[in-house]
Amino acid sequence: MKTVPSKPARPYMNPYLAGVGLGLVLLISFVVMGRGLGASGAFSTTVAWILSLAAPGYVESNGFLGPYLGDGSAHPLKTWLVLEVVGLFIGAALSGLLAGRTSLTIEKGPRATRGTRLGLAFAGGMLMAIGADLARGCTSGQALTGGALLNAGSWAFMICVFAGAYAVAYFVRAEWV
Repeated sequence: MKTVPSKPARPYMNPYLAGVGLGLVLLISFVVMGRGLGASGAFSTTVAWILSLAAPGYVESNGFLGPYLGDGSAHPLKTWLVLEVVGLFIGAALSGLLAGRTSLTIEKGPRATRGTRLGLAFAGGMLMAIGADLARGCTSGQALTGGALLNAGSWAFMICVFAGAYAVAYFVRAEWV
């Protein structure tokens, strides 16, 4: 299941320039919205809203989901993080189309099946969601926003993310050779 892009792909942006751009977006976010970047809150807000349609009393009394509803009348499309994530998807799609880097494919190692790859991706996503809840924020919120605010917990989080990735990379390297 692989389609060829319609035009030749443009080269990737210089990572240092992209990093400066990301820093400027974070700064503008603080100045204009009064808060930083993050994504996991958008999903929690949406889940809380959907559940409140079926069981509003449960969601309001739930210590985790209740605060995401605010006063209970807010639609998720009126919250900052949900709009940010919608904009993120639109911007990513537009960027990929303009750079000629869009294709429908499943990236996997040579010995992995599509089903295995999709199952592992789903399991990894679930673990990341649980980790984001335990860490009180996703990678973008913890690393970018928390790191920019010099939060010690955010710096510890990123050090652990990189250390964990390097520690595990050795054991899974054969899947990608």
